[in-house]
Amino acid sequence: MNIWIIISIFLFVICVLLFVYLTALKRQIRKIKEELTPTREKEYNKQLSISLFDKDLTALSTEINYNLDYQKQLKHEARLSEIRLRQSVSDIAHDLRTPLTVIKGNLQMLVQDGEYSSKDKAYLNTCREKADVLKNMVDDFFEMSVLESDSTNVILHEINATKLLMQFVVDHEAVIREHDLVPDIRLPEKAVYIQADEQMLTRMLGNMLGNVLKYARDSFRISMNVKNDSSCDIIFENAVYDMEEIDVGNLFERTYRGNRARTGQGAGLGLYIVRLLAQKQNADVYAEINDGKLVTHMVFTAIEK
Repeated sequence: MNIWIIISIFLFVICVLLFVYLTALKRQIRKIKEELTPTREKEYNKQLSISLFDKDLTALSTEINYNLDYQKQLKHEARLSEIRLRQSVSDIAHDLRTPLTVIKGNLQMLVQDGEYSSKDKAYLNTCREKADVLKNMVDDFFEMSVLESDSTNVILHEINATKLLMQFVVDHEAVIREHDLVPDIRLPEKAVYIQADEQMLTRMLGNMLGNVLKYARDSFRISMNVKNDSSCDIIFENAVYDMEEIDVGNLFERTYRGNRARTGQGAGLGLYIVRLLAQKQNADVYAEINDGKLVTHMVFTAIEK
């Protein structure tokens, strides 16, 4: 047989074997990728397995498995640390609530019953105001830790959002007047029903109004917009003193405050708690700047009537 024919056959066999090996190698790499994807997207305890006998590929798979085990350990330790931190915040806030309540009560009695000079009364009133701020901060931290650690599902009910919002405004008329603000209330003529938890929704409205009272100028607007009978958007709109200092993208993040230079404004948890409460009710919250005004939205699922 011609030597060139033998060489050609040999080279052909080599090429076929190489093609088969490369195809198997590519198939194995694709399998590794498919098995790695769930480790990033969700909990996944299965390790990589290699069916192709290749020393380097086996070594690579072993190293990847070591790293997966290490990542799982880090995730577990981070989760435990977060749980411990939340529990510590909750415990500290709980322990502080009682003495702060006592301090507030005693300061109130001193202001009402004592005979002091105007200077001493001013000092006492300042102490009482600061105690109120501190008590509110502790209450917010306690509520935040409870909401973050509570994974139970909230039972949603059919709620007349129009009626609830009207009653909320009436209940808070006095505190609105104390801040020299004029509310502009715009509600649909027809009652709007949503899926929500009444207590949680009322708490959300309170925090939204609290943010308005801190930063609004002269007036503010509360309105309700129903979109295609499928969603109900409760909107708070107000002008603020310095619009450039507001980052609407982070407004509902934990401990965000629009003006870091201000003191005595609390821990910045009010709108973050609104977001936590919204998540538990399958609702959404977001903010935007429109015509020089800060506009915050709470979007719930509407019930068609």
